[in-house]
Amino acid sequence: MRSSKRQTKAEFAATVLDNPYIPHDPTIKQAEFLVDLRKEGMYGGAAGGGKSDALLMAGLQYVTEPDYAAILFRKTFTDLSLPGALMDRADEWLRGTDAEWKEKTKTWGFPSGATLTFGYLEAEKDKFRYQGSEYQYVGFDELTQFTETQYRYLFSRLRRLEGSDVPIRCRSASNPGGAGHEWVKNRFITYKDEQGTIINPPEDLSKRGRFFVPAKLQDNPYLDQEEYLESLDELDPVTQAQLRDGNWDIQAKGEMFKREWYDFVDAAPQGCQLVRYWDMASTEPSKANPDPDWTVGLLMGEKNGEYYVIDVFRCRKNSGDRDKAIEATIALDPLHIKQRLGQEPGSSGKDVTLTFAKTVFKGRDFVGIPETKQLGSKVVRAGSVSSASKNGLVHIVKGHWNTAFIVELELFPQEGVHDDQVDCFSGGYLQLVKAPKRQAAMAWDGVGVAGGGFRV
Repeated sequence: MRSSKRQTKAEFAATVLDNPYIPHDPTIKQAEFLVDLRKEGMYGGAAGGGKSDALLMAGLQYVTEPDYAAILFRKTFTDLSLPGALMDRADEWLRGTDAEWKEKTKTWGFPSGATLTFGYLEAEKDKFRYQGSEYQYVGFDELTQFTETQYRYLFSRLRRLEGSDVPIRCRSASNPGGAGHEWVKNRFITYKDEQGTIINPPEDLSKRGRFFVPAKLQDNPYLDQEEYLESLDELDPVTQAQLRDGNWDIQAKGEMFKREWYDFVDAAPQGCQLVRYWDMASTEPSKANPDPDWTVGLLMGEKNGEYYVIDVFRCRKNSGDRDKAIEATIALDPLHIKQRLGQEPGSSGKDVTLTFAKTVFKGRDFVGIPETKQLGSKVVRAGSVSSASKNGLVHIVKGHWNTAFIVELELFPQEGVHDDQVDCFSGGYLQLVKAPKRQAAMAWDGVGVAGGGFRV
């Protein structure tokens, strides 16, 4: 069995330089990433450093080996299939070779019997699609978009082929920022010991079989660097530092919510008054608009002046698929739960509310709540729940959505940063504050409400 942690020159030539499925030579940084045989590694840090190519090259390194299985993940299927994204790039590389594409399973098959599959993990539960699967290579593009539990679960799917020297590898690529910034930074960039002291990252990572290869735009000769830098100049200073410099130590912070104000509980108490507050959007990510607003449905409870954020549903889908997802969510909510919708000003907002009342929310306690979308008004509306949070009156039920929720709270209010969850947090809180207390007896059949709403 192989003992070296790096490929020999001959192995590197065979698996990369002379690999018929890799159409161009790697950059110096990519080569550093590809030659390392430790089990766990991450590439990148700055935009334009060649992250996607590095991941795809790594996945293709051993496709001449019988029964080798590799899989590459993005957060959503849209992320996978956009022009220039992983599947499109793989098609450019492999079309015209003896590899065969299987559309149904999103898999390239090779004459050796090896496979390269593409997957996505939009919801936390999507990881269970891969239960029982075995891979020799698992790759994550834009790792900070995934939860740590998704990453760990797929990491556990790594298995060595019997009698084979093919290394088992988990590889990732990411820029700083995003919902998973903190856990990715702690895993690959800095590590704290039990006393909270930051240990020298390279030494610490090496001991754990991990490595990190930082790469910047300047390390990628295949891009028009001047044009790319000009596009980065349009961003805010924090995002610029993250994407241009690969700075993991800078994060934008708002002033209204702080992580330390909240405690995380296993379940809300019995007998809570409950409301699920909705903020609607109807756009999928696309090349023209890669980061549209989210549809959010936030379930919140109140008992004895204490407030509980129980569940946050989010999606970015077209109106038809969005409505199906909403129907599936509220089908799990007991009928007595109030469903409230943040309603746009004017007659158009009323029409939307009426349409929802007749269709998606038919038979539910559903009402539209008129709102204004100006940032200043959002800040004013969030003031009450901000004060309650600061005073320790708001608790968060543990769930897979926690990190994305807290990150958005801490960034609020800033222009250009999503605030859909904050809007629902503010709206749900105000509805509970105004609600008569007579409904307190309408508990969930005597059962505490756990993370993920009533999905227990």
